[in-house]
Amino acid sequence: CYVEAVEDLSGLEPPRRAKYLRLVAHELNRLHSHLLWLGVVGELMGFETVFMYVWRDRELVMDLMEQLTGNRLISAYNKVGGVSRDVSDAFIGSLLRALDRLDERFRFYQRLAQDDPTILARTQGVGTLDRESAAKYCVVGPVARASGLSWDVRVGRPYAAFDEVSYRIVTRTEGDVWARLMVRVEELLTSSEAIRCAITHLPEGPIRYAAPRKMPEGEGVGMVEAPRGELLYHVISDGKDKPYRLKVRTPTLANITAACESFVGNSIADIPMILGSIDPCFACMDRLAFVDVSRGKRWVMTPLEIQRKYGRRVS
Repeated sequence: CYVEAVEDLSGLEPPRRAKYLRLVAHELNRLHSHLLWLGVVGELMGFETVFMYVWRDRELVMDLMEQLTGNRLISAYNKVGGVSRDVSDAFIGSLLRALDRLDERFRFYQRLAQDDPTILARTQGVGTLDRESAAKYCVVGPVARASGLSWDVRVGRPYAAFDEVSYRIVTRTEGDVWARLMVRVEELLTSSEAIRCAITHLPEGPIRYAAPRKMPEGEGVGMVEAPRGELLYHVISDGKDKPYRLKVRTPTLANITAACESFVGNSIADIPMILGSIDPCFACMDRLAFVDVSRGKRWVMTPLEIQRKYGRRVS
């Protein structure tokens, strides 16, 4: 997302082959993220067998990420102007065979989510967020799509190669934890379809163009459909080699208020499932503001000040 913001600022258009490879890496990252989330949800509901099954399959995705980018998780694969590494015919064959195997597992998880009594008891009718509330709170990603909002950046504002590779938006209308689960499980299959389409229609050509060391003055915006939802980067340049300002809006920050609304009317035992259903990244919502409602006073504190006053280490 940051790379696309810088390219928007500089007017640099990456090669078509790089756009397709970005799509492959981006959707592999979604597979890993959704599988990680599905395993954690299994752990939250006490269904440890699901946790072990899912994380076993996630290992295969991580192996593919390593073959593509050189690293299993923090890949630094996207570069301003393209990507860092090309792919071989051997990797393409390995990727397609792995997707065949993974698709079979994804369909198994889909049937499990639809039929297993433990999953249904812990998710159906729990933490419901209707369509009107989802729109009011401006939720994004699977949380929005599970409440009937048909919005996905890959379709509404295509990036990478999504303007050339068709993608089907997955939505449901129930708006509960089960709907958020079903949206993500079905997105495993649609992401696999997108990867398969991109890698089999991979265009020839270079994988990156040289980027200027210094950027022109101005602004650039990058927007992608991250696994948790719409992610936005806004960069401002003063003509030097480092950003003058950088604004990041993460999907967790957009979804957390609606999650609190979803707690109402449910039991305390349901709170882990409801909160977990938005796939929260708490590092993505490190925003601290203090309000004294009796005096109408607002202020902020640095992590060091919090540590000194309350004796707690804040990273």
